[in-house]
Amino acid sequence: MKVDVAILGAGAAGLMCAMTAAYRGRSVLVLDHANKPGKKILMSGGGRCNFTNLGVTPAQYLSANPHFAKSALARYTPADFIAMVERHRIAYHEKELGQLFCNESSKQIVRMLLDECAAAGARVETSCGVEQVRHGEEGFAVLTARGVVHAKSLVVATGGLSIPSMGATGFAYELARQFGHQVLPTRAGLVPLTLSGKHQEHYQDLAGLALPMAEARVGKRSFRAGMLFTHRGISGPAILQISSYWQPGDDLRIDFSPDEDAAAWLIGQREARPAGELRNVLGDLLPRRLAQRLCERWLGNRPMRQWQPHELRALGEQLHDWPIVASGTEGYRTAEVTLGGVDTDGISSSTMQSKQVPGLFFIGEAVDVTGWLGGYNFQWAWASGHAAGEAA
Repeated sequence: MKVDVAILGAGAAGLMCAMTAAYRGRSVLVLDHANKPGKKILMSGGGRCNFTNLGVTPAQYLSANPHFAKSALARYTPADFIAMVERHRIAYHEKELGQLFCNESSKQIVRMLLDECAAAGARVETSCGVEQVRHGEEGFAVLTARGVVHAKSLVVATGGLSIPSMGATGFAYELARQFGHQVLPTRAGLVPLTLSGKHQEHYQDLAGLALPMAEARVGKRSFRAGMLFTHRGISGPAILQISSYWQPGDDLRIDFSPDEDAAAWLIGQREARPAGELRNVLGDLLPRRLAQRLCERWLGNRPMRQWQPHELRALGEQLHDWPIVASGTEGYRTAEVTLGGVDTDGISSSTMQSKQVPGLFFIGEAVDVTGWLGGYNFQWAWASGHAAGEAA
């Protein structure tokens, strides 16, 4: 079979690229080894797909080249994707911090993308693994279980290493190396952190306890959102966000009360409840089980009148700067994204085309561009897919 554009991967970036190229009159074939397209879309946002974010800027992306994402993001914006969602009459809402979700189901986003591909004439083949890719004067030969596909352009949209249970592999990185591209070291991003030894023992029986608001900080980077204690360590949006910046050995600090001046509050409670024990008083500021654990292990427990104001001031400062020693992450098994990947130095920022091999493109999570939690990675998939689809 001969086509103008072969796309490896029927995820968010691949399907966006397919429709964009097909609407330009290109013959397009999408190949995916999975049994259905858009698997990561389907599981996103608890099944409602956090499909973009109203506040997207290049500042919410991690990359060895922080300027790389600017061009694609500027040329395909959240407003562009929202317009398509509205055209398909998909109801959506803003949850928080600019995050947009479907009212009903993430299946609607996959259906929309497939309908657009069909309308444009792009074919999508699932359960079709790629065995080998060759490059010659006339383009690319893609060897599959169903035969050879010849294509003038080849777009690699096979994602990163996160969530291998859904079929994630390092195939994009293998192809990149095959064609002379550098691949930067990869690691799990947007992932729960694990604790070990005594650090785990201290918090282990708090598993399931959630703080509606906490601030996680590593160096100068901090994120304010919910936090959750788990059997293995800590999770929740604030932890997932900071995990992309944390590396083993880094000093992780938690502000358990970011919206309240804990010191002033405690001094006020000393006057209001002089006979109240610290652990019970603190249980009105923090989740009760957490307050009791902090007092048992670290803070001590006396009636409020026995605490001097300077002691309560110091205690309040501790609550805003609490050290938790993480030992690692839960890894790719539960990571939402893969940090690192195909080095952007070898790719055009405006077209996603390889600088080494004309007609070869890398898009989406395979590239060394990783967004924050909250719809940013989908917007990168739409933007990079659109950029390649306009050029392939």
